[in-house]
Amino acid sequence: MAQKKDLTTGTSNTTRHRIEFSDSRTLSTVANGSVDLVVTSPPYPMIEMWDSLFTALNPDIADSLQRNDGYQAFELMNRELDTIWEEIERVVKENGFVCINIGDATRKIGNQFQLYSNHSRITSKFVSLGFQPLPIVLWKKTTNAPNKFMGSGMLPAGAYITLEHEYILVFRKGGKREFTTPDQRSIRNQSAYFWEERNIWFSDTWTLKGVKQTTHGESVRERNAAYTFELPYRLINMYSVKGDTILDPFLGTGTTTFAAIASERNSIGIEYDKNFSSIISEGLKNLEKKVNGSITRRLEEHIAFCSKYQREKGPLKYKNKCFGFPVMTRQEIEIDIKHVTKIDFTEFGNIIASYKPVSLESNVKETTADTVEKREGKKQRQLPLFD
Repeated sequence: MAQKKDLTTGTSNTTRHRIEFSDSRTLSTVANGSVDLVVTSPPYPMIEMWDSLFTALNPDIADSLQRNDGYQAFELMNRELDTIWEEIERVVKENGFVCINIGDATRKIGNQFQLYSNHSRITSKFVSLGFQPLPIVLWKKTTNAPNKFMGSGMLPAGAYITLEHEYILVFRKGGKREFTTPDQRSIRNQSAYFWEERNIWFSDTWTLKGVKQTTHGESVRERNAAYTFELPYRLINMYSVKGDTILDPFLGTGTTTFAAIASERNSIGIEYDKNFSSIISEGLKNLEKKVNGSITRRLEEHIAFCSKYQREKGPLKYKNKCFGFPVMTRQEIEIDIKHVTKIDFTEFGNIIASYKPVSLESNVKETTADTVEKREGKKQRQLPLFD
C-alpha cells in the first residue's frame, strides 16, 4: 500500500487512502500485520446517545438497562468493543502503536449515580492482548456549559464532579520500533517534528477546541462525536513516519483520513454508518487548500518561534536543509514537510494524494513572533482545518 519514494528529491510522491463502510468487528479487508498505527475514537459505552447502537449489536444490553443493572450494561457494551480490539491486535504490526480517544461516563441508572470508567476497561483489555500501556494524554475540552453543577448544587455531600476531560490512551505492540537501514533512518529523520512542538505534543495535558457541530441530518448529528483535526494530526506525527499505514476503525466524519493525507501517510478508514458518507465527501472538497493552510501555519509558527528565540537568546546553531530556516537541534535538520498538490478518486472509497515541496517564498510569510502571539494568545496553538 505504501509508496515510499525519495522524499528529498522534490519530485511528487503519493499516498493511498481507502474508505470502507462495513462492520469493524471483522476487519476482513485488512491484512495481518499491515498497520503501523491506529488512531480512533469509538462510541463511548454508557453515554446515552450511543445506547441505540450498542443495543442493536446486543439486545441483552437493553435488558440490562431496563433492569437498572448498570454494571452489566457497561460490561456488555465494552465486550462489543473487545471484538474490535482483538481485530486490531491482529492487523497491527509488531512494534506498532494504538491511540484511542475515549471518555469516561457518568450516569444515573435507577436511583444510583456513578462513574463508568471506560478508559480503565479498555486499558485492561489491551494489556490482556499483550500490548504495553504507555503514558496517556488528558484532553481537556473547552465547554460552553453555563455551569458545572451536578447533584445538590452548593450543598455538600451530594454534589458530583463534572468531567471536563477525555483520555488519549497509547499502547505499543511489542518492543521499541527499530530503524536499521539507511532508507528507514532517512525517512524517520524527514518525519521529525520541531523542538517546540515536541514540548507541547508530549505533554500529558492537551487543551484543544472541539469541532463545530454541523447538522447533516438528525441521526448523524446526534452521533457526531468527532475529534478535532489537530488531535489525529499530532498522534500520526508522534507515532509513525511518512509512508506508514494508519487505521481508523471508527472513521466517522473522516478526520483521521484527512490528518493522514496532511502527514504523508497512507490510511484505511472503516465506518459502520453509511450516513457519514456525505459528510466525508463534503470534507474532501477543497481538502488540498484546507490542509495546505494548516501546514503553512505550522511552518509560520516555527519561523516565529525561532525569530523570538534568537531575538531573546541569540542565534541557533542548526539549519534545516529543506527550508533553510534555523532549528534547535540536529534531529530537525532533515525535516521535510510537503504540500498536497492533488487528491484523485480512483473509485469511491479509494483516494490517491500527491505532494510537492513547500515554497517558502510564495507560501510562508516571514511572520514575526509578536504577530503570532497576538493572533493565537495561547501557548498551545491549534492547527485549524475547517474553522
